[in-house]
Amino acid sequence: MTIKEAQDLVDKWINTTGVRYFNELTNTAMLMEEVGEVARIMARQYGEQSFKKSDKEVHLADEMADVLFVLICLANQTGIDLTDALQKNLEKKSIRDADRHKNNEKLL
Repeated sequence: MTIKEAQDLVDKWINTTGVRYFNELTNTAMLMEEVGEVARIMARQYGEQSFKKSDKEVHLADEMADVLFVLICLANQTGIDLTDALQKNLEKKSIRDADRHKNNEKLL
């Protein structure tokens, strides 16, 4: 699935099953909540925190998909083509960081 197809699919789901988009501020808060859930799993799965019994049924992939879903909602609401935005962002990074990481002693 392309990013464009994902944006179209989410829009279709929102306008049928979801009824309508939550407003942008609500979706921003939801995005932060979902990112926090990813962070919680990462801290337990790869960090030093331990899982609680109630954490056993959480899945990193599902939580990452929740982040992507809400991000796509926000992009759709604000008229952002994520394919174009990502391409421009990678171009910017390629110019700005052409030698930066190669010259970073911490990465050698």
